[in-house]
This record gives sequence, structure tokens and C-alpha cells, in this order.
Amino acid sequence: MTNHQSQILTATVATYLIMICHFSLIYDAPELHNAQQIDAGLGNVVARDNVNIAYSLIGEHWQTLSMIRFKHVSVGPAGLWGCDTTNRVYKFVAGNFQRSSGVSLQQVDAGGNDHVVGVQPNNQNAYCLRGCNALTYSGKGSLSWSSLAKKMRYYSCGTKFGCWGHYCNLVSFNSCWTQVTGLYMKMVEVGTDGSVFGVTKDGKIFQRDGITNQQQEGTHWVPVPMSMTVRHVSYDLGTLWAVTNSGLVMKCTG
Repeated sequence: MTNHQSQILTATVATYLIMICHFSLIYDAPELHNAQQIDAGLGNVVARDNVNIAYSLIGEHWQTLSMIRFKHVSVGPAGLWGCDTTNRVYKFVAGNFQRSSGVSLQQVDAGGNDHVVGVQPNNQNAYCLRGCNALTYSGKGSLSWSSLAKKMRYYSCGTKFGCWGHYCNLVSFNSCWTQVTGLYMKMVEVGTDGSVFGVTKDGKIFQRDGITNQQQEGTHWVPVPMSMTVRHVSYDLGTLWAVTNSGLVMKCTG
């Protein structure tokens, strides 16, 4: 390869990986092959790959958490939780995942005020595990999940401004489940600070703007420009994490 060809290749790769967004720059995060899902909370980042192995980001390296096959993992004020490929629920306790008894879930979120929420497979019923149960659970005994009066495909909470959910391609905010109009999402994620991001069916990222104490559902969606389509996002401490449809982990730091 000539020096000129090398320069062209370098420029092409740089163009592919560095994209402008309304925070600062989107760039590739520490490499994780074939990522499928990611979650960030309280400075921690966890992810799952295409063979359902869960990882935690330690410094600049991804560390395997367990050989249990997970379909979804989440980290936040309530700890580190996951759902395996048979929909059993686990909490990470003292370096190991401890299986809990109770409801089966296909998606779980630990980003709320010390509570955990999740969605059942098949019937898509939404559930909540209150703070005292979520925080103190150490792997022994059963957990008492509360059923919520809504069917969800994806459910996420922050410590401010409540929870958001995705059902039948629509988005709801949990103040008596107000429907949020404007876009059809395949997932919506709430940061610990209450920031809300969603991914549309065609893989575009949007942030919900205008969220305040007085108007917690916000006012409108703002696009987050990316040149690659996305399957999953998470937000924590000023950093937006994204998994592209090709399995790359990207981050956008403001």
C-alpha cells in the first residue's frame, strides 16, 4: 500500500467513526465485538453481546461478568440486575449473579430511585420492585414485584422526573401514563438525571427536550445526528452510549 493510499484509508476510517452530534463528538468506545445492548448508571457501564455474554467496562477494557447467558443487563442506584435468555431475573451480589425467585422478565431497568422495573415476556406486563426489596436483596428468599396497570415493550426509570415506557410503538410517561406523541420508538431510555433518549424503528436517536419539574413529560423530540443506525442507547453523567446495528459501541460526551 502506498503512503497516499494509506492516508485515504485513514481518512475514510476517521470519517466513519467520528460524527458530529449536539453534545460534542461521537467516537468509538473501547471495543466490544458484536454488542447488542448497553446500559449506564452512576458511572458504571454494562453491555451484552450477540451470544448473550454480559460485560462491565473497567477503565478502557470490557470485563466478562458471568458465563450466564443474559438477554438484558442494567446498572443503577438499585445495583446491577439482569434477565437471562430464559427470562429468569438476577442481581449481582458480591461478585456473582444471584438468581431471584418471583416474576419472569425479558427486560429490566435499575435506573430509578433504588427500585427496579421490568417487562414480562409474552404478555408484556410491567412490574416494579420497590426500593427496600431491590437494595437489600442478597440472593436469598423471594422478591415481591408489584404489577403495574400497563403493558410495555420497554420500561426505564431515572431518579428524577419518573419513568418512561414504550408500548405498541408509542411512548408513555408515568404521570398516570400520559401518551407522548410525535415519534414511533422501539425503545426509550431514561438517564439517572432524568434525561430521556429514544431510538426510532429506523434506528435514529432522539432526545426529549423541555423536561422540567412542572412539565415532566417534556415538550418535543430533538434529533441526535449519527451517520449509522442504532439499536440501543443509554445515558449517564453527560455521556450518551449507543450500540449501532452493526454491533459497534459508540459514545458521545458533552
